Amino acid sequence: MSNETINHWRIIEYDGEGLSEREEIVATELPITVVVNGEEFATMVCTPGDLHDLVIGFLASEGIILFYDEIKSIDIDEDAGFIYVDLHKSLPEDTTSHSKRFIGSCCGKSRQFYFKSDVKTAKTVLSRMMITVDQSLSLMKEMQKQSEHFHLTGGVHNAALCTLDEMVAIRTDIGRHNALDKIYGHVLENKIPLSDKLIVFSGRISSEVLLKISKIGVGILISKSAPTDLALNLAHDLNITAIGFARGNKMNIYTHPERLLDVSRTEA
Repeated sequence: MSNETINHWRIIEYDGEGLSEREEIVATELPITVVVNGEEFATMVCTPGDLHDLVIGFLASEGIILFYDEIKSIDIDEDAGFIYVDLHKSLPEDTTSHSKRFIGSCCGKSRQFYFKSDVKTAKTVLSRMMITVDQSLSLMKEMQKQSEHFHLTGGVHNAALCTLDEMVAIRTDIGRHNALDKIYGHVLENKIPLSDKLIVFSGRISSEVLLKISKIGVGILISKSAPTDLALNLAHDLNITAIGFARGNKMNIYTHPERLLDVSRTEA
């Protein structure tokens, strides 16, 4: 884990009996501005790690690119807080009003206009992948085991791209949507096939999170947290299996349970 993603802070701790001074590890938060074809497009707040993946996934999520090959170059100036992206094409005309917007690290409400881009980029998932309950819970345990940054700070989210048996890639960020964009960027750049992949996730399943899953193109999302009703309506419509509260030996299957082998065997 890069030292740039964590910081150290002197604190005074009360432990129920008294006060003591010690050093605490905290997550790093970095505002970074994305400039596309010389035009300031957005400023996002993120964890300064895997920024290359983040900007690719972010531009794809926003409908600016469909494929990694549409990018001519990416130049990251982390010290100055800028990422410069040149495309092999011009920006769509309707992105002019989106420039200089601010994208927060916490929840979807700060992401202006994302419904507009979702109309163009969200898609029904056709994956026929199936999984067992034991495999689902095992993958969640493995992601949590490898979430070193969370164990140190308690202040980040994790997203992992997985097969049935192992994690292919794990990405970390203070923002739930950023962690997923980092996974998306990794998938696009490396042209990773997704028919046998799913995503394991630490954060709440909001509508924005669910839409990102549809854009990435995986059919199964396993989260240790709760879903929202809008997210579940979208999961139902977009043919995504949404699993929440995957903790210990329990989990809730909210939509499209037919992808769970245990359920299919019971129904048969």
